[in-house]
Amino acid sequence: MRPATGYAVYALQYGRRAGVRGEHFLGWDATSGERHDTAYYAWLVLSRDRTILVDSGIDPGAEPPLSGWEYRTSVPALLDSLGIADVDTLVLTHLHYDHAGGMRSFPTARVVVTAAELDYWNSPDAARNRREAWLVDKADLLYLADHRGITGDTEIAPGVSVHPVGGHTAGMQVVRVDTGYTTVVLASDASHFAENLDTDTPGNILHSMPGVYRAFDRVRELAGEGLIVPGHDPGVMERFPSVAEHVVRIA
Repeated sequence: MRPATGYAVYALQYGRRAGVRGEHFLGWDATSGERHDTAYYAWLVLSRDRTILVDSGIDPGAEPPLSGWEYRTSVPALLDSLGIADVDTLVLTHLHYDHAGGMRSFPTARVVVTAAELDYWNSPDAARNRREAWLVDKADLLYLADHRGITGDTEIAPGVSVHPVGGHTAGMQVVRVDTGYTTVVLASDASHFAENLDTDTPGNILHSMPGVYRAFDRVRELAGEGLIVPGHDPGVMERFPSVAEHVVRIA
Protein backbone atom coordinates (compact mmCIF):
# COMPACT_ATOMS: atom_id res chain seq x y z
CA MET A 1 0.00 0.00 0.00
CA ARG A 2 2.93 2.33 0.58
CA PRO A 3 4.27 3.96 -2.59
CA ALA A 4 7.94 3.87 -3.47
CA THR A 5 7.87 7.66 -3.83
CA GLY A 6 5.38 10.39 -3.02
CA TYR A 7 2.06 9.63 -1.35
CA ALA A 8 -0.83 7.22 -1.78
CA VAL A 9 -4.27 8.40 -0.68
CA TYR A 10 -7.10 6.09 0.40
CA ALA A 11 -10.72 6.51 1.42
CA LEU A 12 -11.94 4.25 4.24
CA GLN A 13 -15.73 3.92 4.37
CA TYR A 14 -16.69 3.00 7.90
CA GLY A 15 -20.45 3.39 7.54
CA ARG A 16 -23.42 4.10 5.34
CA ARG A 17 -26.80 5.50 6.30
CA ALA A 18 -30.06 5.80 4.37
CA GLY A 19 -31.48 9.30 3.94
CA VAL A 20 -33.17 11.72 1.56
CA ARG A 21 -31.97 14.65 -0.52
CA GLY A 22 -33.63 17.17 1.77
CA GLU A 23 -31.08 16.30 4.47
CA HIS A 24 -28.16 17.26 2.28
CA PHE A 25 -29.05 20.17 0.00
CA LEU A 26 -30.27 23.49 1.32
CA GLY A 27 -33.70 24.53 0.07
CA TRP A 28 -36.74 22.31 -0.42
CA ASP A 29 -37.84 21.26 -3.91
CA ALA A 30 -39.65 18.43 -5.67
CA THR A 31 -36.64 16.11 -5.33
CA SER A 32 -36.04 16.65 -1.60
CA GLY A 33 -37.94 13.52 -0.59
CA GLU A 34 -35.96 11.27 -2.92
CA ARG A 35 -33.56 8.78 -1.37
CA HIS A 36 -29.99 10.01 -1.00
CA ASP A 37 -27.68 7.95 1.20
CA THR A 38 -24.76 9.20 3.27
CA ALA A 39 -21.39 7.48 3.36
CA TYR A 40 -19.01 7.99 6.29
CA TYR A 41 -15.28 8.15 5.70
CA ALA A 42 -11.82 8.63 7.08
CA TRP A 43 -8.87 9.09 4.72
CA LEU A 44 -5.40 7.59 4.86
CA VAL A 45 -2.31 9.29 3.42
CA LEU A 46 0.75 7.04 3.19
CA SER A 47 4.33 7.55 2.13
CA ARG A 48 7.33 5.30 2.70
CA ASP A 49 7.74 6.71 6.21
CA ARG A 50 4.57 8.65 7.09
CA THR A 51 1.12 7.46 8.15
CA ILE A 52 -1.36 10.32 8.22
CA LEU A 53 -4.99 9.70 9.11
CA VAL A 54 -7.53 12.34 8.17
CA ASP A 55 -10.45 12.13 10.61
CA SER A 56 -11.09 9.30 13.03
CA GLY A 57 -14.76 8.44 12.52
CA ILE A 58 -17.32 7.76 15.23
CA ASP A 59 -16.22 6.65 18.69
CA PRO A 60 -16.17 2.84 18.31
CA GLY A 61 -17.80 2.48 21.74
CA ALA A 62 -20.57 5.03 21.22
CA GLU A 63 -24.02 4.78 19.68
CA PRO A 64 -24.43 7.44 16.97
CA PRO A 65 -27.30 9.92 17.39
CA LEU A 66 -28.81 9.21 13.97
CA SER A 67 -30.66 6.07 12.88
CA GLY A 68 -30.94 4.37 9.49
CA TRP A 69 -27.50 2.77 9.36
CA GLU A 70 -27.10 0.05 6.73
CA TYR A 71 -23.75 -0.97 8.13
CA ARG A 72 -21.17 0.45 10.48
CA THR A 73 -17.66 -0.58 11.42
CA SER A 74 -14.82 1.53 12.89
CA VAL A 75 -11.79 3.29 11.52
CA PRO A 76 -9.41 1.28 13.75
CA ALA A 77 -10.94 -1.95 12.41
CA LEU A 78 -10.41 -0.83 8.81
CA LEU A 79 -6.81 0.16 9.56
CA ASP A 80 -6.23 -3.24 11.16
CA SER A 81 -7.55 -4.93 8.03
CA LEU A 82 -4.95 -3.02 6.01
CA GLY A 83 -2.10 -3.90 8.36
CA ILE A 84 -1.70 -0.31 9.57
CA ALA A 85 -0.58 -0.47 13.19
CA ASP A 86 0.49 3.08 14.00
CA VAL A 87 -0.65 6.54 12.96
CA ASP A 88 1.90 9.33 13.34
CA THR A 89 -0.43 12.26 12.53
CA LEU A 90 -4.18 12.59 12.95
CA VAL A 91 -5.82 15.50 11.16
CA LEU A 92 -9.27 16.43 12.44
CA THR A 93 -10.99 18.39 9.71
CA HIS A 94 -13.56 19.47 12.31
CA LEU A 95 -14.95 18.23 15.61
CA HIS A 96 -18.32 16.75 14.66
CA TYR A 97 -18.79 13.34 16.25
CA ASP A 98 -18.58 11.44 12.95
CA HIS A 99 -15.15 12.89 12.18
CA ALA A 100 -13.51 13.31 15.58
CA GLY A 101 -15.21 10.77 17.86
CA GLY A 102 -12.59 8.08 17.35
CA MET A 103 -9.57 10.25 18.19
CA ARG A 104 -8.92 8.49 21.49
CA SER A 105 -8.08 5.34 19.52
CA PHE A 106 -4.86 7.06 18.41
CA PRO A 107 -3.24 8.30 21.64
CA THR A 108 0.30 8.60 20.24
CA ALA A 109 -0.60 10.51 17.09
CA ARG A 110 0.08 14.20 16.67
CA VAL A 111 -3.36 15.83 16.43
CA VAL A 112 -3.86 18.67 13.94
CA VAL A 113 -7.01 20.75 14.45
CA THR A 114 -7.64 24.46 14.02
CA ALA A 115 -7.60 26.92 16.88
CA ALA A 116 -10.84 28.40 15.54
CA GLU A 117 -12.57 25.03 15.88
CA LEU A 118 -11.38 24.54 19.45
CA ASP A 119 -12.22 28.10 20.43
CA TYR A 120 -15.75 27.96 19.06
CA TRP A 121 -16.76 24.63 20.58
CA ASN A 122 -15.45 25.69 23.97
CA SER A 123 -17.29 29.02 23.84
CA PRO A 124 -20.63 30.00 25.45
CA ASP A 125 -22.03 30.57 21.96
CA ALA A 126 -21.58 26.92 21.01
CA ALA A 127 -23.16 25.72 24.25
CA ARG A 128 -26.30 27.77 23.53
CA ASN A 129 -26.62 26.74 19.88
CA ARG A 130 -28.85 23.67 19.92
CA ARG A 131 -28.77 23.50 16.13
CA GLU A 132 -25.08 22.56 16.33
CA ALA A 133 -24.41 21.37 19.89
CA TRP A 134 -25.64 17.79 19.34
CA LEU A 135 -22.93 17.27 16.73
CA VAL A 136 -20.02 17.43 19.17
CA ASP A 137 -19.18 15.07 22.03
CA LYS A 138 -18.08 16.92 25.16
CA ALA A 139 -15.66 14.05 25.88
CA ASP A 140 -13.76 15.01 22.72
CA LEU A 141 -13.45 18.60 23.94
CA LEU A 142 -12.12 17.41 27.27
CA TYR A 143 -9.61 15.16 25.52
CA LEU A 144 -8.32 18.20 23.61
CA ALA A 145 -8.50 20.59 26.56
CA ASP A 146 -4.75 21.31 26.57
CA HIS A 147 -4.31 21.16 22.81
CA ARG A 148 -3.13 24.17 20.83
CA GLY A 149 -4.67 24.41 17.40
CA ILE A 150 -3.19 25.74 14.17
CA THR A 151 -4.02 29.21 12.85
CA GLY A 152 -3.54 29.18 9.10
CA ASP A 153 -2.35 27.19 6.12
CA THR A 154 0.15 24.71 7.56
CA GLU A 155 2.42 22.07 6.03
CA ILE A 156 2.22 19.01 8.27
CA ALA A 157 4.57 16.86 6.18
CA PRO A 158 6.46 17.54 2.95
CA GLY A 159 3.75 17.84 0.30
CA VAL A 160 0.84 17.58 2.75
CA SER A 161 -0.85 20.73 4.02
CA VAL A 162 -3.98 21.74 5.90
CA HIS A 163 -6.06 24.81 5.07
CA PRO A 164 -8.71 26.38 7.32
CA VAL A 165 -11.80 27.24 5.24
CA GLY A 166 -14.68 27.58 7.74
CA GLY A 167 -18.27 27.43 6.59
CA HIS A 168 -19.50 24.04 7.68
CA THR A 169 -18.02 24.69 11.12
CA ALA A 170 -16.20 27.67 12.58
CA GLY A 171 -12.80 26.02 12.13
CA MET A 172 -13.37 23.58 9.28
CA GLN A 173 -10.14 22.67 7.45
CA VAL A 174 -9.34 20.71 4.32
CA VAL A 175 -6.25 18.69 3.42
CA ARG A 176 -4.17 19.10 0.26
CA VAL A 177 -1.81 16.30 -0.82
CA ASP A 178 0.79 16.58 -3.54
CA THR A 179 1.17 12.90 -4.32
CA GLY A 180 4.09 13.40 -6.67
CA TYR A 181 1.99 13.15 -9.82
CA THR A 182 -1.31 14.86 -8.97
CA THR A 183 -2.99 17.02 -6.35
CA VAL A 184 -5.71 15.63 -4.07
CA VAL A 185 -7.88 17.85 -1.91
CA LEU A 186 -9.72 16.01 0.83
CA ALA A 187 -12.64 18.40 1.19
CA SER A 188 -14.35 16.52 4.02
CA ASP A 189 -17.50 18.45 4.95
CA ALA A 190 -16.50 21.60 3.12
CA SER A 191 -18.45 19.74 0.43
CA HIS A 192 -20.43 16.75 1.67
CA PHE A 193 -21.20 15.52 -1.84
CA ALA A 194 -19.77 16.26 -5.27
CA GLU A 195 -23.14 17.79 -6.12
CA ASN A 196 -22.78 20.43 -3.42
CA LEU A 197 -19.67 21.79 -5.09
CA ASP A 198 -20.75 21.14 -8.66
CA THR A 199 -24.03 23.04 -8.24
CA ASP A 200 -22.77 25.59 -5.67
CA THR A 201 -25.41 24.36 -3.20
CA PRO A 202 -24.65 24.31 0.55
CA GLY A 203 -25.66 21.43 2.76
CA ASN A 204 -28.19 21.79 5.54
CA ILE A 205 -25.71 21.59 8.42
CA LEU A 206 -23.60 24.73 8.42
CA HIS A 207 -22.11 27.33 10.72
CA SER A 208 -21.91 30.19 8.20
CA MET A 209 -23.64 30.44 4.83
CA PRO A 210 -21.17 32.97 3.37
CA GLY A 211 -18.40 30.82 4.83
CA VAL A 212 -19.64 27.77 2.91
CA TYR A 213 -19.41 29.64 -0.38
CA ARG A 214 -15.94 30.92 0.46
CA ALA A 215 -14.95 27.34 1.33
CA PHE A 216 -16.22 26.12 -2.04
CA ASP A 217 -14.04 28.70 -3.77
CA ARG A 218 -10.99 27.84 -1.68
CA VAL A 219 -11.34 24.10 -2.31
CA ARG A 220 -11.50 24.72 -6.06
CA GLU A 221 -8.45 26.99 -5.86
CA LEU A 222 -6.43 24.46 -3.86
CA ALA A 223 -7.28 21.59 -6.22
CA GLY A 224 -6.57 23.33 -9.50
CA GLU A 225 -6.64 20.55 -12.10
CA GLY A 226 -6.37 17.87 -9.42
CA LEU A 227 -8.89 15.75 -7.56
CA ILE A 228 -11.48 16.94 -5.04
CA VAL A 229 -12.82 14.27 -2.69
CA PRO A 230 -16.12 15.14 -0.95
CA GLY A 231 -16.79 14.14 2.64
CA HIS A 232 -19.87 11.91 2.53
CA ASP A 233 -20.48 10.93 -1.09
CA PRO A 234 -21.21 7.20 -1.66
CA GLY A 235 -20.01 7.71 -5.22
CA VAL A 236 -16.39 7.82 -4.01
CA MET A 237 -16.54 4.04 -3.62
CA GLU A 238 -17.56 3.68 -7.27
CA ARG A 239 -15.30 6.36 -8.70
CA PHE A 240 -12.03 4.88 -7.45
CA PRO A 241 -10.58 1.33 -7.52
CA SER A 242 -11.14 -0.94 -4.55
CA VAL A 243 -8.09 -2.25 -2.68
CA ALA A 244 -9.90 -3.96 0.21
CA GLU A 245 -13.40 -4.23 1.58
CA HIS A 246 -14.71 -0.67 2.16
CA VAL A 247 -11.39 0.85 1.03
CA VAL A 248 -10.57 2.55 -2.29
CA ARG A 249 -7.37 4.13 -3.58
CA ILE A 250 -7.87 7.74 -4.64
CA ALA A 251 -4.35 8.37 -5.91
